[in-house]
Amino acid sequence: MFFFDPLHLLIMLPAFLLVMLAEWWVSSTYRKWSQIRNFQGVTGLEAARRLIQYGGLYDVDIEGVPGELTDHYDPRSRTLRLSAGVARVPSVAAVAIAAHEIGHALQHQQGYLPLRFRTAIVPAVNIGSRLGWILILVGLLMRGALGTQLAWLGVIAFSTSAVFALATLPVELNASARAIQLVKKAGLVRSPEEERGVQAVLTAAAFTYVAGLATALIQLLYYVLLVAGMGGRRRS
Repeated sequence: MFFFDPLHLLIMLPAFLLVMLAEWWVSSTYRKWSQIRNFQGVTGLEAARRLIQYGGLYDVDIEGVPGELTDHYDPRSRTLRLSAGVARVPSVAAVAIAAHEIGHALQHQQGYLPLRFRTAIVPAVNIGSRLGWILILVGLLMRGALGTQLAWLGVIAFSTSAVFALATLPVELNASARAIQLVKKAGLVRSPEEERGVQAVLTAAAFTYVAGLATALIQLLYYVLLVAGMGGRRRS
């Protein structure tokens, strides 16, 4: 069955384990460095304000956002949204996360090409991720030549999710690289321990995007194998 295929569970198992590892790594690293006060006692909100001024991002606003590790930069409204655990806490982790999101704001300001590409494909990804599995399911139910064609069309539509995950990785890695340079140049990091903590938080966060890309590619591989097998059954 399409929804209860043992092959799907077998193929996706490594991806599930990778995602679990990524979530454990980022949460444990965040917990550790969120309890370590940075040398200057600067909260994430104060760090963001300082970096906004340092980077000349005067049209970027800052708002709160509920939840933990929900921090993000919204390029549509040019708004940096910080969770309470980042905005109000003077920790090494707070500075690292705030600087990472400011890195995205700088990408937006400078027209960073990978970010522009990722933003441009969002509508196609939203449609493809919803429509893809429907076309695959309809194709499997229909069978025959038309069913196979519909299923392959669904695979192509679903592949936009993998393209988005692939486009996201350089955007996030670049934002982290910018963050490290920013906190050094703005004087927000004063000791080797603080620098090590910022690097640890950003590395753990980056691994979640690696896991996301692997999951998208493995899911796509499953659909390719499923539809390819469908074509083989039709020929036999």
